[in-house]
Amino acid sequence: MYYLGIDLGGTNIVAGVVDENGTIIVKASCKTNAPRTPEEICDDMAAVALKALESANLTKDDIRFIGIGAPGAVNGATGVIEFANNFNFHNWAIVDMMQERLGIDIFVENDANAAAYGEFLVGAAKDANDAVVITLGTGVGGGIIVDGMIYSGSNYAGAEIGHMVIQHGGRQCSCGRKGCWEAYSSATGLINMTREAVSAPYNANSILNQIIDNDMNKITGRTAFDAMRQGCPIGKAIIDAYISYLGCGIVNVINIFQPEVLCIGGGISREGDTILEPLKKIVETERYTKHNDRQTKVCMAQLGNDAGIIGAAFLGK
Repeated sequence: MYYLGIDLGGTNIVAGVVDENGTIIVKASCKTNAPRTPEEICDDMAAVALKALESANLTKDDIRFIGIGAPGAVNGATGVIEFANNFNFHNWAIVDMMQERLGIDIFVENDANAAAYGEFLVGAAKDANDAVVITLGTGVGGGIIVDGMIYSGSNYAGAEIGHMVIQHGGRQCSCGRKGCWEAYSSATGLINMTREAVSAPYNANSILNQIIDNDMNKITGRTAFDAMRQGCPIGKAIIDAYISYLGCGIVNVINIFQPEVLCIGGGISREGDTILEPLKKIVETERYTKHNDRQTKVCMAQLGNDAGIIGAAFLGK
């Protein structure tokens, strides 16, 4: 028997067929092209799911159920996304809409929770009982595993740690608050910081500006890292600031939950030790439990973008 997981991201919709061992057999994807109507996005999710099945030479009869990892406050019991700020959706009955299109049992969970569940099942947190997985993407997602179970809170909006304020009155966040961790430590936040540096007149001749050929549209989450590696002091300043904000939030999470493992995933995690080593130093210096024998292991997630697909695929279990 096989399972199918769908990762509904801000940039891409990705579906994967997963076997009993948590191995992805095949994937298919398309652009999310948000903002769009829920109907349009469901149409594309269904099409991508069917494309993945076709590529695996399977039919819907070979799939036990389908799971979806989606952003926002996701009520898994009702199958409704109650609020997704990055999509500006309220009370989206995603399970009903997808079951109408595919005629198979559908389960839904917050995308970061699904990624955390994937890492817990077969990834970096496999041997842990309690774990937190942080996803650095368009936003900052958080998934919390307590006693082997996804923690969703009383209203299914738990683990929205990206909307913990780390700078009172700080940068505007898409959720409506100011100073959220997401506004500083997401890929979006890093891009915004890079754009601000590029815009400064005194940086006009920097390596950073040369890399993008003075074209703001070429800035990505990697730009400042690339500039730093080429010896650009502006790039290094941006990354130092970025890591300090990221570390602030991570220490907060560790102080609150004290998980056995905290692993970092998402696109920015591909930078590996470039961010992991300085982050570990921040955690060692600032954590409350400096003198405890047992400490949280901070590491990179192992499954990359596949974590959300794998975790979503097994939601029905």
